[in-house]
Amino acid sequence: MTYKSRKSTKTVKQKSIQVNPPKEKDFVPKIPAWAPSAIIVFTALIYLRALFNDFANLDDDMYILKNPYIRDFSLNGIKAIFTSFYCSNYHPLTTITYLFEFKCFGLSPFPYHLINVILHLINTFIVYKLSEKLSGNSLTALIVTALFAVHPMHVESVAWVSERKDVLYALFYLLALLVYLRYIGNGYKLKYYTGVLFLFILSLLSKSAAVTLPLLMILVDIYKGRKINTKSLLEKIPFLLLSVVFGILAIMSQQVVGSGNEISLSFNFIERIFLLTYTLAFYLVKLVFPFNLSAMHYYPNEQTLPWEFYATFPFLLITGWLLLKKTSLRKVIFFGVIFFIITISVMLQIVHVGFALAAERYSYIPYLGLFFIIGQWITDIQKIYFKKVVFAIFFLFIIIFSYQTYDRIGAWKNGETLFTDIIKKNPEMYHAYWMRGNIKYNKDDLQGALIDYNKAIEYNPYFTLCFIVRGDIHNRLNNYNEALKDLNKAISSDSTIAEAYNTRGMTYLGLGNTKLALNDYNKAVKLTPKYLKAYINRGVLKAKTNDLEGAMKDFNIAIDLNPIDATLYNYRGNVKNFLKDFKSAVEDFNYSLKLDKSYPAAYYNRGVSRFNLKDTAGACEDWNNAMKLGDQLAPEIIRQYCK
Repeated sequence: MTYKSRKSTKTVKQKSIQVNPPKEKDFVPKIPAWAPSAIIVFTALIYLRALFNDFANLDDDMYILKNPYIRDFSLNGIKAIFTSFYCSNYHPLTTITYLFEFKCFGLSPFPYHLINVILHLINTFIVYKLSEKLSGNSLTALIVTALFAVHPMHVESVAWVSERKDVLYALFYLLALLVYLRYIGNGYKLKYYTGVLFLFILSLLSKSAAVTLPLLMILVDIYKGRKINTKSLLEKIPFLLLSVVFGILAIMSQQVVGSGNEISLSFNFIERIFLLTYTLAFYLVKLVFPFNLSAMHYYPNEQTLPWEFYATFPFLLITGWLLLKKTSLRKVIFFGVIFFIITISVMLQIVHVGFALAAERYSYIPYLGLFFIIGQWITDIQKIYFKKVVFAIFFLFIIIFSYQTYDRIGAWKNGETLFTDIIKKNPEMYHAYWMRGNIKYNKDDLQGALIDYNKAIEYNPYFTLCFIVRGDIHNRLNNYNEALKDLNKAISSDSTIAEAYNTRGMTYLGLGNTKLALNDYNKAVKLTPKYLKAYINRGVLKAKTNDLEGAMKDFNIAIDLNPIDATLYNYRGNVKNFLKDFKSAVEDFNYSLKLDKSYPAAYYNRGVSRFNLKDTAGACEDWNNAMKLGDQLAPEIIRQYCK
C-alpha cells in the first residue's frame, strides 16, 4: 500500500525514528552446576604436590615430631591435651587431630599433609556456599571461591602441617557463619543458634583467632539489613563471653616459657604507626601481586625505617579514597573491608615481639572480605566489552596464581628447602641461618649446622642464643674449650638464660669438672624452676656421683613436669635399681615401655631388675627384646646369663 498524503508520510517518518535496534543483552556467563566441583578438583591437583612433602621443621618438630601429648592415646592423655598449654598456644582440638594421626600412621608425613589438603578443599566448598548466600549470586560466589582456592598466600596454611590450626579453625568458623545466615534468614530458630554456638566452640578449640566471630555476626546483621536492637545484641553475649575466655587463655598461654625463638623489638610511637600501616599495605599488595613470598617476612634491620614504610600511609589513604568513590558498591565495600579488618586485627602485632612483621598464613580468612569485593565488582560491571576484558584478566590471574601456588608448595618440601628459600630472599638475615642451622643440627649434620651458625653470628655478633647452640655443637664434637668460649660469651652477654648454664654444665662435665657442672645445673634450675633438661642433666650427674637420693628427687620433678616422657621413667627406674628397689624399678620400666614400646634401654634395665628378682626367664626375654632393638650391651649379658 502507498501513502500519498503529507500527513501519512510524516507519520511513517515518525515511526521510523521511534523504532530502535534491539539492545544487546548484558554479558552474564552461565554458571554450570559442576563449576564449584571443577574448582575443587583443580585445587586438589595443584595441592597434590604437597602430599609428598616432608615435615618442615618450622614448628613441625614441636607440634608433631617431639610432641609428647600426641603419644598418649588414652582418656588421661586427652585430658592432658585439653588442660595444658603447649608451645605457648592453646588449641586442643588441633592437637587431638595429630593424636589420632599419630595413633594410626605414626610419623609418616603423608597423612598429615593429606588431612590439611582435604580440610582446604572442604573450606573451598564452604566458601562457595557462604559467598552465594551472602551475595545471592553464583557468579560472585564462583569468583570468591576460585581466588580462595588457589591464591598463593594460602599455601602456608595448607602445605605447612603445623598450620593445621588455620584450616581447622577456618572450617568451623566458616560453617558457623553459614549456619548463622540460615538463622537470620529462617525465622531465628533455636536449632540454628545452637549450631552456630557449637561450631564457634569447635573453632575456638582449634585456634584462638576465632574470637572475632561475634563481631562478624554483627557485621552480617548490618549487611543483611537486620535491625540492630537489644535482642540482636543480647543473643551475641554467649559468643562474646566465650571470646573473652579464650582470649584470656591465649594471653595466658603466651606466658608459658617459649622456645627462645623470639626477641623483643623497640620502636617509638611514630614507628609503630608506620609498622602497622606497612603490615596492612603488605596484605593489600600481596592480594594482587603475591610475589617474593617467604615463610618469614622480617622486621627491617636498619636503624630507621626504610622509606617504603612511610609511603604506606598515603597508599592506604589513596586506596580508601578510590574505594569510597565506587558509590554503587559502597555497601559491599564496607562489608568486605570491615570483614578484613576484624579478622586480621588479632593477627597484627600491636606489641612487636618475634622476628616476623607479617605472615602469609594470616590472610587465610581475612582475604575473603577482599575477595568478596572483587567478586561483586566483576559481577556488577555493566559495560559488556569491559566485562569481557575483566573476565579475561581474571582468568589470567587465576592461571598465574595457580602456577605460583604449585611452585610455592615446593619451597615447603622440608625444613632445609624452606629456610634456603628464606635465605635466598633475605641473604643478610641472621635468624634464617640460625633456623637452617637448627634443622641441620637436628639431622646430626653438625658441620653443616656449624657453618650456618657461624654465618648467623657474622651478621649478628650479639646473638646470644646462637652462641649457646654453637657451644652445644662444640660439646657434641668434644671441642669443650671452644664450647666454653661460646658459653662464657653468652653468659657475659645475658646472665639470665638458663639454657646457657645448662649447656655450660655439660661442657664442664666433658672437661671432667663435676663440681662446676653441678653449680651450673643448680643455677639453671634457679633461673627457670620448671626447666626440664636441667633437672634431667642434674639427675644424671647426681646418679653418676652416687647421690642417688638427689638423683631420685630430680627425676621425680622431671616426671611431674613431663609425665609422658618414656626416658624419664627409665632414668628413675635405673636409679631404683642402684638403690636395690627392684620391684618399684620394674613398675617404672613397665610404664616407660607403655609410652614407648620400642625403647631398648627400658627393656635392658627391666631385665636387670627381673634378674635381681630371680626372674631369669623374664630378664632374658627383656634382654633379647633389647638386642633386637639394637642395644649394644644386651648380647654380652645374654651370653653370660641366658642359656
